[in-house]
Amino acid sequence: QVQLVESGGGLVQAGGSLRLSCASSANIFSMRVMGWYHQDPGKQRELVATITFGSIANYADSVKGRFTISADNAKNTVSLQMNSLKPEDTAVYYCNAQLYGNNYWGQGTQVTVSS
Repeated sequence: QVQLVESGGGLVQAGGSLRLSCASSANIFSMRVMGWYHQDPGKQRELVATITFGSIANYADSVKGRFTISADNAKNTVSLQMNSLKPEDTAVYYCNAQLYGNNYWGQGTQVTVSS
């Protein structure tokens, strides 16, 4: 069982920045992939960014050039630096880890971008 705890959400004005962090109870380098997803009420959860532990990052087109995913093995943490935030980035953001065919999710953190 892997536990994921997100932090760093909040309210920010358009054009501002936030940094989300996801602390894992398991060694992140044992994961096949970790990532961030977001979800609006009544909609499906959507990929924002993922990272493998060959350090290959993948981003949704809507966040390329604005968001950066990174991993800190010493802290067992994956972070999402979000710059140039837009009102349409408003959502609950979830951390995800995939290990041995299982999907694990954090509890989510709210990001609200005001115009």
